[in-house]
Amino acid sequence: MIMNKFRFIAPGSVFMLLFLLSACGPAATQIKPQPTVVISKSFQKQLSPIPSPATYRCGAWASNNAPDPGSTIAIYARITRDLKPVRGATASAVVHFKNFNQPLGQTETSDSGGYVTFTLPLEGDQPANVPATVDVTFTNFPGGTLHCTPAFFTPV
Repeated sequence: MIMNKFRFIAPGSVFMLLFLLSACGPAATQIKPQPTVVISKSFQKQLSPIPSPATYRCGAWASNNAPDPGSTIAIYARITRDLKPVRGATASAVVHFKNFNQPLGQTETSDSGGYVTFTLPLEGDQPANVPATVDVTFTNFPGGTLHCTPAFFTPV
């Protein structure tokens, strides 16, 4: 009979102990409500205008982006004004090898299509698997001086 009393008292005591322990725990903090964001309809009228493209543009590229270290490649560049070719602009180029920079001795004049071509003998000056870049600059045209996006190549 005493044993039966403990069967009812023990679970009740455990329940009461858990209830008391949970009441002693840290108090829950209230989360502060965040303000509501309202976007007015006039927001889209405040957009900045899209910038106009440059009047004169140019770019350069290599005839072979993965040449043999001892080969000769061509570096091409083109200059345009409002997307039309510029004839008669003078171009010069500088190759940026791993250990030194080398100006290409010749200057070129853009043809009727706005193109120039430089010959670049690599002669093993750039180690295999190391990228190199070539900067081309146009001068002697109404826009002044223009530096092209560089050409690049990686000997393999």
